[in-house]
Amino acid sequence: MIVYNPKDWFHSTFSLHSSDTARKLFPLIMALAAYSGAIAYWELEYLKLSEISWIKNVTLVHNLLGFVMSILLVFRTNTAYDRWWEARKQWGTLTNVSRTLAIKMNAFLPEEDKVNRSFFKKAIPLFADTLFTHLRSNKTRFMLDEVEHPEFNHLDEEKHGPNQVASMIAVRVNAMYKEQVISGDQLIVINNEVQSFTDVCGACERIKNTPIPMSYSSFIKKFIFIYVLTLPIGYVSSMGYFVIAAVPFIFYVMASLELIAESIEDPFGLDPDDLPLEKMAANTRTHVSEIIR
Repeated sequence: MIVYNPKDWFHSTFSLHSSDTARKLFPLIMALAAYSGAIAYWELEYLKLSEISWIKNVTLVHNLLGFVMSILLVFRTNTAYDRWWEARKQWGTLTNVSRTLAIKMNAFLPEEDKVNRSFFKKAIPLFADTLFTHLRSNKTRFMLDEVEHPEFNHLDEEKHGPNQVASMIAVRVNAMYKEQVISGDQLIVINNEVQSFTDVCGACERIKNTPIPMSYSSFIKKFIFIYVLTLPIGYVSSMGYFVIAAVPFIFYVMASLELIAESIEDPFGLDPDDLPLEKMAANTRTHVSEIIR
């Protein structure tokens, strides 16, 4: 995710970065400029359509369709941003739950219980690591010290990684209760955080596995394409050769909104505007290490 100063208008306006839509749309913008120029030349020099009065009324259709297009694009971008923001809230919840569980385990476990302390110091941030890997590639990889805790060797990389980590934590907490390391009340308190892990995972999977319906996304792209291609035909009579600049600009605005929506609707990807899952997981690991010693 790109971190920037939203108050810096100069840098935001004149700088180009990898997610800038102008860079991606430049070939199509140039092609539309050439197409608009050809249509303008054909209508003005050969067909003389500018002398026909009813041709000027064609723009009324574009005005009505432009209003419909604006509603569709606003709904599209709002829906995509809602997915991005929901994912950010879920990872914020995961960070808070990890910290809370670490604080509780640090308070509940005796200082001399190095084994359980070491386990939770590694297992709690491991959930964020496996969830990050699960959302990015649907595979889980583990990089842990295998000396003190051989149970980590039994994690199956072909199975659901976050579920395995949450189950492993639940098994250890239950064993601690049976061994009377923690009380029944403490077990109930810890169970809330363990359940929150799976709740966050399920919410992220819902976002990841439920994209915008293809029929809706495809319709908007076709609408933009047909709308822009017909613009020069109607506006040449009133704008003349100025359509060479106007039509590509209108296409740039509309297509950019669609590209922005596509970029943020999957917040777990590798686009510049996607969530920095690696950084969030690393921060969780650092915070837990600071709490549990």
